[in-house]
Amino acid sequence: MDIERNLGVQPIAAVMAELNLSPHDLVLASTEQLTHKMVSRATKGRRLTANTRGKVIRALEAASGRSFPVETLFNY
Repeated sequence: MDIERNLGVQPIAAVMAELNLSPHDLVLASTEQLTHKMVSRATKGRRLTANTRGKVIRALEAASGRSFPVETLFNY
C-alpha cells in the first residue's frame, strides 16, 4: 500500500507569505535542528514526519510571535 507523499502546496506557504517570512527566517528562529530543506518540503507539500512538522511549526511560532494549530498549516 503506497502512501501519497506529494500533497501540493500547503497552507503554511500562504501563512509565511502573509507574514513576509522566508524559509531562512524560520531556520534562524529555530532552536532545533531545522534545515532549509525541511521548510521547503513543508511548504511544497511533501509529507513530513510528526517530529519534523513540529519543528517547522515551533520555528514559525518563534519567528512570528503567534500560535498556530497544526490543522491550519497542513492539510494532511
